[in-house]
Amino acid sequence: MAPGADIGMEFSFSAALVEWRGPAPYHFLPLPEGASEAIGEVAGALTYGWGVIPVTATIGRTRFTTSLFPRKGGYLLPVKDAVRSAEGIRPGESVAVTVAVGTQA
Repeated sequence: MAPGADIGMEFSFSAALVEWRGPAPYHFLPLPEGASEAIGEVAGALTYGWGVIPVTATIGRTRFTTSLFPRKGGYLLPVKDAVRSAEGIRPGESVAVTVAVGTQA
């Protein structure tokens, strides 16, 4: 299977939005353990480098493409500023999201 291939994995979950403060702030949703384990099993076929996994995510009415970041045995879903603004999401809030793994729409 080629990196970035669509393998038909989809996960829906809710998680608290985490803010990482570095030189520029970033915001992430941590994936649940079960989803991270399932993705980890096929990560080698999906990653296009550095362990990142391409996904299409949906929060509310907003659909966007990004890549999961590996972190401490799990994965983090970056949430773009445009998505946070469109959906009125703030750090610490619980966010419902659907993630389609290995897809870039």
